[in-house]
Amino acid sequence: MKDRIAIKSAPCNGQEMIDLMKLLWPINRSISGDGLRETLKILFSFFEDSKIHEVSSGTKALDWTVPEEWKVKSAILVGPENEIIADFKKNNLHLVGYSIPVDLVLELEDLLEHIYTLPDQPEAIPYVTSYYKKTWGFCISENAKNKLKQGKYKVKIDSSHFDGSISWGELFFPGKVEKEVFFSTYCCHPSMANNELSGPCLATAIANWIRQKDNYYSYRFVFAPETIGSAAILESKKDYLKENVIAAFNLTCVGDERDWSFLPSRQENTYTDKVAKYCMDAFLGSYTEYSWLDRGSDERMYCAPMIDLPMVNVMRTKHGVYPEYHTSLDTIGNVVTAKGLQDSFDFYKKMIDVIENDCVPTSLVIGEPQLGKRSLYPNISKKGSNSNTRNMVNLISYSDGKKSLLEIAKKCNIPFFTILKELNTLVNNDLIEKRDLNL
Repeated sequence: MKDRIAIKSAPCNGQEMIDLMKLLWPINRSISGDGLRETLKILFSFFEDSKIHEVSSGTKALDWTVPEEWKVKSAILVGPENEIIADFKKNNLHLVGYSIPVDLVLELEDLLEHIYTLPDQPEAIPYVTSYYKKTWGFCISENAKNKLKQGKYKVKIDSSHFDGSISWGELFFPGKVEKEVFFSTYCCHPSMANNELSGPCLATAIANWIRQKDNYYSYRFVFAPETIGSAAILESKKDYLKENVIAAFNLTCVGDERDWSFLPSRQENTYTDKVAKYCMDAFLGSYTEYSWLDRGSDERMYCAPMIDLPMVNVMRTKHGVYPEYHTSLDTIGNVVTAKGLQDSFDFYKKMIDVIENDCVPTSLVIGEPQLGKRSLYPNISKKGSNSNTRNMVNLISYSDGKKSLLEIAKKCNIPFFTILKELNTLVNNDLIEKRDLNL
């Protein structure tokens, strides 16, 4: 409890995100239960206007149904010589998620049907769940499995399933307009750093930065259990979100220093796709581009047919690709670093700045305007005299009220924030006006 009291404000940088991650690390999260609620409570303790929603077991969520809530007090596997093979209290990955209560004595042959390992990663404990089919099991390393001896094993899982609810949290920061930028991240995995905690920690840092700005667009952040949480959110908000979301990002696997990765929306040509691709090309240079066929997180739900939110994933190393994924090796330091989180934070801020400043430049002058009388063009014309104003005149030429500033920047091969300065100069001289994007 002392460590939890020590964090009094939302993270502002990579190291503070690491500190928050360490605080959340030991909590046993699943798609329901007190661990999920405790995580949301900590994340939202930094914000005054936050909401935590409860969706009751049995509730319809699109084509899904909210399952029973799961609670586990303890789970232990003891060997024939009274040695502890696996203990939930020492590592919450040892227990298969949503395991039913068990109190048995089994021979090794029968026990092995409920033991999960990764033969290709003999030192790792795998992450395994069974949310919608009731069973039980333990996860141990392949090395530990190979040491199991013949004999009787005691299995004791003190867990319960009951009508309860799943929880999801929401932060909303209104801007000058109702149109919004939407961020989603999940909080349903136990102790894993990149695949679980990097997303919520980055989302908290971005939300903290957003609330301190004077924003044109509104911003919504949702923290939910993966899949069933996004289905529940869409069940209640899909019509509003479809009408108002202009850009959307799924935050996952954003904490390592390895690759950068881009997973497009299902449509592959939404406004978010265009912003993300432009920024990755302009500011990162090197990254791996995946296709919609490589999807695997909540974008599956948000981009599904008849919903089609403009959601993309801008990640570091993609989920399922880095070797520590869904194992006990996905840890702070081994995979996630302060620099990795900081770099992701800085890049997302760039994308948001592009979205906030993008517009449809529209000329207010018929024909090409005379820039000289406005001190925007050299009064003496000679070879090369207009080179410094070429960006400006190209911007004017394309400001037909049909193209966005981002489209013009790409067409003219001018960096976005360079052409933005030119635009502001022209706006201040009443030559161009900024109109809202037609999204």
